[in-house]
Amino acid sequence: MNTHKNTNLSKRFAAHLAMSGCTTPDTALILWHDIATHYSEPARAYHTLEHLTQLFSQFDKIQSQLTQPDIVALAIYYHDIIYDPKRAGNESKSAKFAQEKLSPYLDIAQCARIYALIMMTADHKIAGTENRLDAAYMLDMDLSILGAPWVEYEHYTQAVRKEYAHVTQEQYRIGRTKVLEGLLTHPKLYLTEHYHQLESQARENISREITLLAD
Repeated sequence: MNTHKNTNLSKRFAAHLAMSGCTTPDTALILWHDIATHYSEPARAYHTLEHLTQLFSQFDKIQSQLTQPDIVALAIYYHDIIYDPKRAGNESKSAKFAQEKLSPYLDIAQCARIYALIMMTADHKIAGTENRLDAAYMLDMDLSILGAPWVEYEHYTQAVRKEYAHVTQEQYRIGRTKVLEGLLTHPKLYLTEHYHQLESQARENISREITLLAD
Protein backbone atom coordinates (compact mmCIF):
# COMPACT_ATOMS: atom_id res chain seq x y z
CA MET A 1 0.00 0.00 0.00
CA ASN A 2 1.37 3.41 -0.87
CA THR A 3 2.53 5.88 1.77
CA HIS A 4 -0.09 8.49 0.85
CA LYS A 5 -2.99 6.14 1.57
CA ASN A 6 -1.30 4.95 4.75
CA THR A 7 -0.93 8.55 5.94
CA ASN A 8 -4.58 9.26 5.17
CA LEU A 9 -5.66 6.28 7.25
CA SER A 10 -3.41 7.41 10.09
CA LYS A 11 -4.76 10.97 10.10
CA ARG A 12 -8.33 9.76 9.83
CA PHE A 13 -7.85 7.41 12.78
CA ALA A 14 -6.45 10.21 14.93
CA ALA A 15 -9.37 12.48 14.02
CA HIS A 16 -12.05 9.88 14.80
CA LEU A 17 -10.34 8.98 18.06
CA ALA A 18 -10.06 12.62 19.09
CA MET A 19 -13.76 13.17 18.41
CA SER A 20 -14.69 10.15 20.51
CA GLY A 21 -12.53 10.47 23.59
CA CYS A 22 -9.66 11.99 25.49
CA THR A 23 -6.32 11.29 23.88
CA THR A 24 -3.21 12.96 22.50
CA PRO A 25 -1.64 12.92 19.02
CA ASP A 26 1.20 10.77 20.36
CA THR A 27 -1.23 8.24 21.80
CA ALA A 28 -3.19 8.13 18.55
CA LEU A 29 0.03 7.52 16.63
CA ILE A 30 1.00 4.63 18.90
CA LEU A 31 -2.42 3.04 18.50
CA TRP A 32 -2.29 3.58 14.74
CA HIS A 33 1.12 1.92 14.41
CA ASP A 34 -0.32 -1.07 16.26
CA ILE A 35 -3.23 -1.24 13.81
CA ALA A 36 -0.97 -0.85 10.78
CA THR A 37 1.34 -3.60 12.01
CA HIS A 38 -1.51 -6.09 12.34
CA TYR A 39 -3.05 -5.28 8.97
CA SER A 40 0.39 -5.61 7.33
CA GLU A 41 1.02 -9.17 8.50
CA PRO A 42 2.61 -11.32 5.75
CA ALA A 43 -0.20 -13.89 5.68
CA ARG A 44 -2.79 -11.28 4.71
CA ALA A 45 -3.76 -10.67 1.12
CA TYR A 46 -7.27 -9.24 1.42
CA HIS A 47 -7.67 -8.20 5.07
CA THR A 48 -5.02 -5.52 4.70
CA LEU A 49 -4.72 -1.74 4.95
CA GLU A 50 -6.08 -1.65 1.40
CA HIS A 51 -9.25 -3.26 2.75
CA LEU A 52 -9.55 -0.41 5.27
CA THR A 53 -9.09 2.12 2.47
CA GLN A 54 -11.88 0.45 0.49
CA LEU A 55 -14.19 0.54 3.51
CA PHE A 56 -13.53 4.21 4.16
CA SER A 57 -14.26 5.03 0.54
CA GLN A 58 -17.69 3.59 1.33
CA PHE A 59 -17.84 5.31 4.71
CA ASP A 60 -17.37 8.72 3.11
CA LYS A 61 -20.51 8.17 1.03
CA ILE A 62 -22.80 7.38 3.97
CA GLN A 63 -21.16 9.15 6.92
CA SER A 64 -23.91 11.78 7.09
CA GLN A 65 -26.48 9.02 7.68
CA LEU A 66 -24.74 7.69 10.80
CA THR A 67 -25.72 8.53 14.36
CA GLN A 68 -22.23 7.82 15.73
CA PRO A 69 -19.87 8.08 12.75
CA ASP A 70 -16.70 8.21 14.85
CA ILE A 71 -17.63 5.06 16.75
CA VAL A 72 -18.44 3.24 13.50
CA ALA A 73 -15.11 4.41 12.06
CA LEU A 74 -13.18 3.06 15.05
CA ALA A 75 -15.04 -0.24 14.73
CA ILE A 76 -13.95 -0.40 11.09
CA TYR A 77 -10.31 0.07 12.06
CA TYR A 78 -10.41 -2.77 14.57
CA HIS A 79 -12.89 -5.19 13.00
CA ASP A 80 -10.23 -7.38 11.34
CA ILE A 81 -7.23 -6.49 13.48
CA ILE A 82 -6.95 -10.12 14.58
CA TYR A 83 -7.09 -12.30 11.51
CA ASP A 84 -5.85 -15.88 11.29
CA PRO A 85 -7.57 -17.97 8.60
CA LYS A 86 -6.37 -21.11 10.37
CA ARG A 87 -8.43 -20.32 13.47
CA ALA A 88 -12.02 -19.46 14.33
CA GLY A 89 -13.18 -16.59 16.50
CA ASN A 90 -11.28 -13.79 14.80
CA GLU A 91 -14.19 -11.39 15.28
CA SER A 92 -14.44 -11.96 19.02
CA LYS A 93 -10.68 -11.65 19.38
CA SER A 94 -10.72 -8.42 17.37
CA ALA A 95 -13.59 -7.05 19.47
CA LYS A 96 -11.77 -7.84 22.71
CA PHE A 97 -8.56 -6.35 21.32
CA ALA A 98 -10.36 -3.12 20.44
CA GLN A 99 -11.97 -2.91 23.86
CA GLU A 100 -8.64 -3.42 25.59
CA LYS A 101 -6.81 -0.83 23.49
CA LEU A 102 -9.51 1.83 23.54
CA SER A 103 -10.86 1.54 27.10
CA PRO A 104 -8.28 4.00 28.50
CA TYR A 105 -9.57 6.69 26.14
CA LEU A 106 -13.28 6.01 25.56
CA ASP A 107 -16.12 5.53 28.02
CA ILE A 108 -17.69 2.15 28.80
CA ALA A 109 -20.68 2.69 26.51
CA GLN A 110 -18.49 3.64 23.54
CA CYS A 111 -16.26 0.60 24.01
CA ALA A 112 -19.29 -1.65 24.34
CA ARG A 113 -20.72 -0.26 21.12
CA ILE A 114 -17.49 -0.84 19.20
CA TYR A 115 -17.33 -4.36 20.62
CA ALA A 116 -20.92 -5.05 19.51
CA LEU A 117 -20.38 -3.67 16.00
CA ILE A 118 -17.32 -5.85 15.46
CA MET A 119 -19.10 -8.94 16.78
CA MET A 120 -21.93 -8.42 14.28
CA THR A 121 -19.48 -8.90 11.41
CA ALA A 122 -19.18 -12.58 12.40
CA ASP A 123 -22.60 -13.53 11.00
CA HIS A 124 -23.66 -10.21 9.46
CA LYS A 125 -26.81 -10.03 11.55
CA ILE A 126 -27.89 -7.00 13.57
CA ALA A 127 -27.99 -7.63 17.31
CA GLY A 128 -29.47 -5.38 19.99
CA THR A 129 -31.65 -2.32 19.64
CA GLU A 130 -29.17 0.55 19.85
CA ASN A 131 -28.39 2.49 16.66
CA ARG A 132 -29.52 -0.32 14.39
CA LEU A 133 -29.04 1.84 11.29
CA ASP A 134 -25.38 2.41 12.17
CA ALA A 135 -24.97 -1.35 12.50
CA ALA A 136 -26.71 -1.94 9.18
CA TYR A 137 -24.38 0.49 7.41
CA MET A 138 -21.34 -1.11 9.06
CA LEU A 139 -22.37 -4.55 7.81
CA ASP A 140 -23.25 -3.27 4.34
CA MET A 141 -19.87 -1.56 4.00
CA ASP A 142 -18.15 -4.79 4.99
CA LEU A 143 -20.01 -6.68 2.24
CA SER A 144 -19.80 -3.94 -0.37
CA ILE A 145 -17.00 -5.77 -2.19
CA LEU A 146 -19.50 -8.48 -3.13
CA GLY A 147 -21.38 -6.01 -5.29
CA ALA A 148 -18.32 -4.63 -7.06
CA PRO A 149 -17.81 -5.03 -10.83
CA TRP A 150 -16.65 -8.56 -11.67
CA VAL A 151 -13.01 -7.60 -12.31
CA GLU A 152 -12.74 -6.09 -8.83
CA TYR A 153 -14.66 -8.97 -7.29
CA GLU A 154 -12.38 -11.49 -9.00
CA HIS A 155 -9.34 -9.71 -7.55
CA TYR A 156 -10.96 -10.02 -4.13
CA THR A 157 -11.51 -13.77 -4.58
CA GLN A 158 -7.89 -14.25 -5.60
CA ALA A 159 -6.71 -12.41 -2.49
CA VAL A 160 -8.95 -14.51 -0.25
CA ARG A 161 -7.56 -17.69 -1.84
CA LYS A 162 -4.03 -16.53 -1.03
CA GLU A 163 -4.98 -16.20 2.62
CA TYR A 164 -6.03 -19.85 2.54
CA ALA A 165 -2.89 -21.07 0.81
CA HIS A 166 -2.47 -23.59 3.63
CA VAL A 167 -5.46 -25.66 2.43
CA THR A 168 -5.78 -27.79 -0.69
CA GLN A 169 -7.85 -26.62 -3.63
CA GLU A 170 -10.50 -29.23 -2.87
CA GLN A 171 -10.73 -28.17 0.78
CA TYR A 172 -10.97 -24.56 -0.31
CA ARG A 173 -13.61 -25.32 -2.92
CA ILE A 174 -15.81 -27.06 -0.36
CA GLY A 175 -15.35 -24.44 2.36
CA ARG A 176 -15.69 -21.41 0.12
CA THR A 177 -18.74 -22.81 -1.65
CA LYS A 178 -20.43 -23.38 1.70
CA VAL A 179 -19.79 -19.77 2.69
CA LEU A 180 -21.05 -18.42 -0.63
CA GLU A 181 -24.17 -20.57 -0.66
CA GLY A 182 -24.85 -19.41 2.89
CA LEU A 183 -24.75 -15.81 1.70
CA LEU A 184 -27.26 -16.55 -1.04
CA THR A 185 -29.75 -17.86 1.54
CA HIS A 186 -30.03 -14.38 3.06
CA PRO A 187 -33.28 -12.74 1.95
CA LYS A 188 -31.27 -9.54 1.55
CA LEU A 189 -27.50 -9.23 1.48
CA TYR A 190 -27.72 -5.49 2.07
CA LEU A 191 -29.76 -3.96 4.87
CA THR A 192 -29.80 -0.28 3.93
CA GLU A 193 -31.48 1.50 1.07
CA HIS A 194 -28.17 2.99 -0.06
CA TYR A 195 -26.69 -0.46 -0.72
CA HIS A 196 -29.75 -2.09 -2.29
CA GLN A 197 -28.32 -1.07 -5.65
CA LEU A 198 -25.53 -3.65 -5.17
CA GLU A 199 -27.84 -6.59 -4.44
CA SER A 200 -28.25 -8.00 -7.95
CA GLN A 201 -24.58 -7.57 -8.86
CA ALA A 202 -23.51 -9.23 -5.61
CA ARG A 203 -25.74 -12.25 -6.18
CA GLU A 204 -24.53 -12.53 -9.76
CA ASN A 205 -20.89 -12.40 -8.62
CA ILE A 206 -21.44 -14.99 -5.90
CA SER A 207 -23.25 -17.36 -8.25
CA ARG A 208 -20.52 -16.95 -10.84
CA GLU A 209 -17.81 -17.75 -8.29
CA ILE A 210 -19.70 -20.87 -7.16
CA THR A 211 -19.84 -22.04 -10.79
CA LEU A 212 -16.12 -21.41 -11.27
CA LEU A 213 -15.28 -23.29 -8.09
CA ALA A 214 -17.25 -26.30 -9.34
CA ASP A 215 -15.32 -26.49 -12.63
